[in-house]
Amino acid sequence: MSAQNTAAPHGANARRGPFRVGDRVQLTDEKRRINTITLEAGGEFHTHQGVLSHDLIIGTSEGSVVENVEGVRYQMLRPLAKDFVLSMPRGAAVVYPKDAAQIIQFGDIFPGARVVEAGVGSGALSISLLRAVGDQGYLHSYERREEFADIARGNIATVFGGEHPAWNLSIGDFQEKVLEIEEPGSVDRVVLDMLSPWECLDAVATVLAPGGVWTNYVATVTQMSRVVEAIRASGQFTEPDCFETMVRGWHVDGLAVRPDHRMVAHTAFLITTRRLADAQEGIPKAKRMKEHGYSAEDLNAWTREHDAEQWTESALGERGISPKKLRRAAKDANRPNRVREGDNVSDTEN
Repeated sequence: MSAQNTAAPHGANARRGPFRVGDRVQLTDEKRRINTITLEAGGEFHTHQGVLSHDLIIGTSEGSVVENVEGVRYQMLRPLAKDFVLSMPRGAAVVYPKDAAQIIQFGDIFPGARVVEAGVGSGALSISLLRAVGDQGYLHSYERREEFADIARGNIATVFGGEHPAWNLSIGDFQEKVLEIEEPGSVDRVVLDMLSPWECLDAVATVLAPGGVWTNYVATVTQMSRVVEAIRASGQFTEPDCFETMVRGWHVDGLAVRPDHRMVAHTAFLITTRRLADAQEGIPKAKRMKEHGYSAEDLNAWTREHDAEQWTESALGERGISPKKLRRAAKDANRPNRVREGDNVSDTEN
């Protein structure tokens, strides 16, 4: 058994077996309220309904039910990756689990793959990519802001119990740094989560191997349009595929079966395309000829000739992040046993 544990993938041992000191535990009460705690010897979880000793949890099996001093019952489970992502310290908005799942599947992120991504943000997508490529894979993340990188380092170390052997992180502009670090044609997959990914087209075309997949994660229709038109104009990639994912839960109680009142609707658009071999001309999308109601000036304003200075967070409707919030998130992400008693984890992604 010990030899098997030694060979287990990075972070796997912390996700199986009885609860141990330092484990994160998700407590669900009889009203389905969820709190996440980090186990400490002699620690206590306090609510208005009484006190629960951590020592009652340590050594018990996952999936058990425990009672506090007032007889309040709690179901105990380890948080899933999606639970952690939705409650972890963050500076930038995170890539939601529903989108990360689509990126892994449609981007064909496989064990052992060589993947590069930008920007890393709070590390939510990096966690999913590392789980997909595994210990023998390669993920190089590029981030422009050191504050975001600090938060990502802490969050990734928390999930995997330390540094992941497949992860590398560089600070700087992706389109410049990736050409310094990666050999031409050496990368299997590229994933970009940034304001203006079209600026990285030449860099992506250089490092991505023929047949490799490039996935873009963008928030607005204007970004999606400009990325797609730039990819088409380059002639180095296949016809892009664009889509978004919406998740709607259902209420199921006997004969009372209906959609939930709330749902996770639009978060972002995903755009995927594949690298063609050098000096090859792609097959364009078949178009039915029809009259357009817009002029060439309209098209230029909408796509390639739009003033680059207008592509800012505020122009795209994204709120800025204060330096104070970033410092606080980085401190929380890198603090040992940082999951506080009483931290709520929602059952939905809203």
